[in-house]
Amino acid sequence: MKKPVPKPTDAEMAILQVLWKRGPCTVREVHGDISPDRGTGYTTALKLLQIMAEKGMVRRDASQRAHVYEAACDEAAVKRSLVGELMDRAFDGSARQLVLHALEASDVSAEELRAIRRLLKDRGGDRP
Repeated sequence: MKKPVPKPTDAEMAILQVLWKRGPCTVREVHGDISPDRGTGYTTALKLLQIMAEKGMVRRDASQRAHVYEAACDEAAVKRSLVGELMDRAFDGSARQLVLHALEASDVSAEELRAIRRLLKDRGGDRP
């Protein structure tokens, strides 16, 4: 049976973003990355990582003095799950509405638009 995809909280997602970007990290490294944006204390970061380990979102290597944590969940699977949930909850399952709102909500660079066009073309989006 396939392991269910976790639904991280905002704080857990911030930590996962660090681990996906940097790879295995100590608590101090995670804290250093999330603290400027979130104002999170070291002990809060440690507690969040311990909770995430209990939930199976991260793995902890305790073989050294400073424990090292790494993401135990697949980045793409978590993001797909979160987008799918948002699409269902806010846009009645409509990918079109989700994309339209996402494009309206923020500035999109020319490079991002080219990538979106390529993706649509690759998925058959040019068909009438």
